[in-house]
Amino acid sequence: MLSQIKAVIFDLDGTLVDSMGLWKDIDIEFLGERGITYEDDLQEKIEGMSFTETAVYFKEYYHLDESVEELKKIWNQMAEYKYRYEVLPKPGVIEFLDTLKKKKIKMGIATSNSKELIAAVNEAYHFDEYMSCIVTACSVNKGKPAPDVYLEAARRLGVKPEECLVFEDIIKGIEAGKNAGMKVCAVEDSYSAKQREEKQKISDYYIESYDDIKNHTYYEKEPS
Repeated sequence: MLSQIKAVIFDLDGTLVDSMGLWKDIDIEFLGERGITYEDDLQEKIEGMSFTETAVYFKEYYHLDESVEELKKIWNQMAEYKYRYEVLPKPGVIEFLDTLKKKKIKMGIATSNSKELIAAVNEAYHFDEYMSCIVTACSVNKGKPAPDVYLEAARRLGVKPEECLVFEDIIKGIEAGKNAGMKVCAVEDSYSAKQREEKQKISDYYIESYDDIKNHTYYEKEPS
């Protein structure tokens, strides 16, 4: 998997940490406080959007009074404690980061989340000590599945896209990595369990946990 790879770029939510499920709870609470019923397909609609794009969508779709910046601030406040004290790293991920560090493979994060919540999770698990760059989708033109955030991470890491391996947990994130011309390893996550077959279909590799890499038990797509 790591053959000829000079940099590994990770998504954050559902990839480095097990945090995807908490956003449904936050959205239910946020909308409920405004007398709005949560729609079951909401997460699918906003999947891959940057934090800012999501706020724009909420404001326009639900006709909210708050500004985009106010919405982002509210969500950061609702989620910060959870990211700092409750969210757990994905199984085996810290050991894998140590392995990459020993191999002198560059690492970066390319996420749709906010810089505030990245800071909160870094305070808990110190991912930033491994990463040479952290790029948010808010800092580029378009969120996932556009390749922008991954291409910017590769630029900051000083490597070519084809020298990068991406770890992602959702379809639009996998598509973003592939659209950037990178190899992609899909990560098992309970939030996207129903997408498992599709994730395997469009990615180059699939892991149930990062221990699969150490044990060489990951799924690898047959060359076409």
